[in-house]
Amino acid sequence: MTIRAVFWDIGGVLLTNGWDRKQRADVLSRFGLDLTEFTERHKLAAPELELGRMTLDEYLSQTVFHAPRDFTREDFRAAMEAESRPHDDALALARDLSGRYRMYALNNEGHDLNECRIRNYALHEFLLAFFSSCYLGVMKPNPAIYRLGLNLASLRPEETVMIDDRAQNAEAARSVGMHAVRYENAAQLREELAALGVK
Repeated sequence: MTIRAVFWDIGGVLLTNGWDRKQRADVLSRFGLDLTEFTERHKLAAPELELGRMTLDEYLSQTVFHAPRDFTREDFRAAMEAESRPHDDALALARDLSGRYRMYALNNEGHDLNECRIRNYALHEFLLAFFSSCYLGVMKPNPAIYRLGLNLASLRPEETVMIDDRAQNAEAARSVGMHAVRYENAAQLREELAALGVK
């Protein structure tokens, strides 16, 4: 079966992770916040944020601004957004493939950061749609999000390949019949895609 479409994770593949463990630790350190206290609050709020049931402002109210601070929400938000950086080689590969394959994002992200990252890195220029957890109300590695993405794109799983930096997410994609590549770097990705006939 010929591959017709490529599904991309955003954080960890096309871009750095948006608000993962390392990014959170970096920002909290800069603002002098207690990592342990924040992490306990984050654990409860993060799933609601990524499922689109909580805004970023509501999340920040619960995790950071539940106490008086000597910095503003705007400053903290700007620091969060600044943690997103491009993986230039992966972006270049995605742009190269976009004229020959249907391309979609399939990622876990809260609405506000997702929109910011799409806009700042012009991801809409080569991705046809964004099957993001905040829009679909389901998160990877739940197999349901992969099935939903396939149904919305009108594709059979064997016609597609999912690219993700997390092994569990790649395994979940395979469990519904998709091909999957665990991303390590752009050269490795290019080689594994070529083995699937994606060139």
